[in-house]
Amino acid sequence: MLCTYGESGPFKTISYQLSSIYKMEKPSKEPETKSERVSKLSGMSNGLKRTISGVLLSALFFTIVYVGVPTIYTMYLIVQIKCFDEILKIGYSMKKVQEIPLFRTLNWYFLVVANYFLFGETFISHTQVFIRKYYVLEALASYHRFISFCLYFLGLICFMTILRKKLIRQQFSLLSWTHFLLMIISVQTYMIIQVMFEGIIWLVVSLWLVILNDIFAYLFGKYFGKTPLISLSPKKTVEGFVMGGLSTFVLGVLISYLFCHFKYFVCPVKYEEINGEIVHFSNCTPSDLFQPIPYQIFNTGISLNYYPFMKHSLYLSIFASIIAPFGGFCASGFKRAVNVKDFSDTFPGHGGFVDRFDCQFLMMTFANVYIMTFVEHSDVDEIFRKILTLTDAQQLEFYSLLKHSLGEQLVGAVK
Repeated sequence: MLCTYGESGPFKTISYQLSSIYKMEKPSKEPETKSERVSKLSGMSNGLKRTISGVLLSALFFTIVYVGVPTIYTMYLIVQIKCFDEILKIGYSMKKVQEIPLFRTLNWYFLVVANYFLFGETFISHTQVFIRKYYVLEALASYHRFISFCLYFLGLICFMTILRKKLIRQQFSLLSWTHFLLMIISVQTYMIIQVMFEGIIWLVVSLWLVILNDIFAYLFGKYFGKTPLISLSPKKTVEGFVMGGLSTFVLGVLISYLFCHFKYFVCPVKYEEINGEIVHFSNCTPSDLFQPIPYQIFNTGISLNYYPFMKHSLYLSIFASIIAPFGGFCASGFKRAVNVKDFSDTFPGHGGFVDRFDCQFLMMTFANVYIMTFVEHSDVDEIFRKILTLTDAQQLEFYSLLKHSLGEQLVGAVK
């Protein structure tokens, strides 16, 4: 006998329960809100802008270096002016000083005077061929420090004449602000130019160490970073800091090895007059720092050329990886103090000139101090030039001292 059940029978109940189990679906994710989509697209857009502008800036930098020393100097003069302008504008917006005739002009006047004093010191030492050829330059070089002193105090006198009783506190505050900028921007730019005259390789390698560290710290921090590094810069992570440093060590050695092969980079910057034309002389005999030394790899019979400069690049890499980023942290703290996101929007994804060159300024200052302290950089031409400025009696005295010293060295060598 065949049994049948109605709608409420057991088969109907079991069938319903099974269908419920198989049709059970995972809870669907909540759809993204409009603000979340905008934020994600904004992040991707900012990263793309940062990449494109970074590539373009790198290409521009190499082009400037290739063209020659005058373009390098012009580049840093523009960087200095823009950095000065960006921070000065923030100072004016904070102090809210009313427009006073000639007051802004006076700030720029002090920048010009500072550059005349600082860069004059460097150019007098390294561009004697220009000074000897042009009378105006010779006059400016001969009385350089006295002229600088007079120009500076002329600026102070002008400042006192345009003081306003109700704004005197803000005006003196901005004068201090201007001098502070001259210390952190003009002085460091002067140090950069000094480094360049020691050999373009010191400039290029130092800057590229900072750039490489910035790139790899950003990449590792973006994709692997989990641990915040410092509260002043929330996007910086410990993972990015460490891996960026390791990448800088490795790539720093490689780029140093590469640049050591080119005389254009390793020769000190000098100018000579040939057939009435002043030219950049880059056909020197490289110093011991750039002479290859064979290095045996254990007992394999394989040897690689090692350049002593590579050792110095390691010390520069340590600074670029550990200390130079604090220039960026300092800039971040300053921006928080004055409540701005970037110093300007000159470079898409990067901000302004100060945002881009904060670490570079600190790095080049260290490179200057490092060269002057640990690297022998005696310039025979400069010593000879100073001898020629002595009187006849002083030159004879110098000759006698040199003869006596060389004689003692010869006797010591024979013994």
